[in-house]
Order: sequence, then structure tokens, then C-alpha cells
Amino acid sequence: MARGFESKQVESQQEEAARGRSPQGPALSPEQRIRLEQRRLLLLSRTRAQNDLSRATAPVYRQMLEKAIAALNAALEAL
Repeated sequence: MARGFESKQVESQQEEAARGRSPQGPALSPEQRIRLEQRRLLLLSRTRAQNDLSRATAPVYRQMLEKAIAALNAALEAL
């Protein structure tokens, strides 16, 4: 890899990182940040459970995953 390309790539990565740190709208309160983080984690958990369900073959495991997805959906609605 040429040195010029490397330095441009590093510069590009630094610019992207700086853009990520800039505020994106109004500042959130600590409670709002906690709720957003909880929502993000619930969505990730639901996605993983849905992916596991699509590959599951054992009926008992499928049933457990379906119940887990329903519980995650209920928790998301409660937020």
C-alpha cells in the first residue's frame, strides 16, 4: 500500500470520528439516554432471537424463542 493512500485513509477516518462526536440535535437528559440505550439493547436482543428462531429446528427451542420475542416486544411497547 502506498504511503500517500494510507495517510489519506487515516485522515478520512479521523474526519469521520470527529463528525461522530458533534452534537446531533438537542442534548438528552440522563433519563432519556438510559431509555434510548434500553431500547437499543432490547432491539438488538429481539433481532438476535429472531435470527436464532429462523435457524432453530427443535420445537421446544422454537417455542422458547417465540416467548422471548413476545416478551421483548412487550418490553419495547412499555418504553
